[in-house]
Amino acid sequence: MQSESFFGLDPYHVAMVAIGAGMILAYWIPRFLSGREPAASALLILSGALAFSWIPGMPAVIDPRTQPRIWELTSELAVIVALFGTGLRIDNLSSYRKWQPTVRLLAVVMPLTIAAVALLGWLLAGMTLAGALLLGAVLAPTDPVLAGDVQVGPPTEGGEHPVRFSLTAEAGLNDGLTFPFVYLGLIIAAEGFAPEAWGLRWLALDVFYRIIVGLVAGAGLGWLIGRILFVVPRGNALADTGSGVLALAGILLCYGATELIEGYGFIAAFVAGLVLRRAEARHEFHVTLHSFTQAIEHALTSVILILIGSVLPVLLPVLDWQHIAISLALLLVIRPAVGWLGLAGTQLLSGERMVVAVFGIRGIGSIYYLAYAAAHIEFLNEGQLWATIALTITLSTIIHGLTAGAVVERVTRDGQLAAGHNKQPAEVER
Repeated sequence: MQSESFFGLDPYHVAMVAIGAGMILAYWIPRFLSGREPAASALLILSGALAFSWIPGMPAVIDPRTQPRIWELTSELAVIVALFGTGLRIDNLSSYRKWQPTVRLLAVVMPLTIAAVALLGWLLAGMTLAGALLLGAVLAPTDPVLAGDVQVGPPTEGGEHPVRFSLTAEAGLNDGLTFPFVYLGLIIAAEGFAPEAWGLRWLALDVFYRIIVGLVAGAGLGWLIGRILFVVPRGNALADTGSGVLALAGILLCYGATELIEGYGFIAAFVAGLVLRRAEARHEFHVTLHSFTQAIEHALTSVILILIGSVLPVLLPVLDWQHIAISLALLLVIRPAVGWLGLAGTQLLSGERMVVAVFGIRGIGSIYYLAYAAAHIEFLNEGQLWATIALTITLSTIIHGLTAGAVVERVTRDGQLAAGHNKQPAEVER
């Protein structure tokens, strides 16, 4: 062995050092500044940008424009783990009144958000109709991965304030419900805007069939997993092992099986978590399952956020002011305004309504959708789309990540005091 190669810097090992050091610093540094749990998302992106900038050639190796498959698979796993864990979080399904804000967010706010972003992409950025629609669909869903500070607590904890419940349920369902619009954009790109040719097929397959299959498969598999974990064999149930890895097994089974029959696996993962949560509802094993999924979710998210930071130096130079304006408009104008209007008439108080409208956190789901779309169609301005997604996630982690925890805590505390009640023990519907 030649002496000059003994200390050769393998880029792979250097990248491991950079990712590991960046993750530690992102969670460690805030401890000097605040007594709260650190809002580390923005710092993870920053540490990725700083750490990888001095590694020759590394940003190009993981550039999503040339390596979309890496981003698609990593973000897909992070999202399905987060969706399953989000379903496990919810203790009390309660009545339609409790679900009304979520229904509005899904049926009114999300489609209007997609339309508003698509209109800006078409009129302001000069995108094609298909490209603008895909941009709207990619940016529309709120994120189950980065929204931990605004969601309900772990299983059996109780105290599910309407603000936290609404944001949790929205994040759990809107990832899967965005998919029909992604498919619509892909269809228009391939066949042109001719609803008479493909409209019924899109409604029948991509809207009704895939959504219904996702719901039914998630419910059925969630029930089956619950029986396997808690019931059969009686007296020697698998849950007694206390092994959290069973959560990952359930996630993979549910998502993979649903996708094999052409349903929406994102919907199935969330519904499976919801249904599994009803099995032996007060069993402490639900906490174990949730803790395991949360650990995986945080680990994958941290890696993805550092990678986002690492590619910012090669993506941001291709941004123009139009795409920057779209990103800012979504976070500061479109989501708050459409959310405020869409939630009118619900049980939420004015302050609660504004918080739910504003804190539509963008994140990992957008990466998956763009990577998925890029694998099916060749974009003329793919670099600008990736840069827009990266910028939007970065801005969201800064704007929302640094404020969400404190604001939601305050509005939920004020709402509880005004209603004259404090946190109640968990009530779980079977």
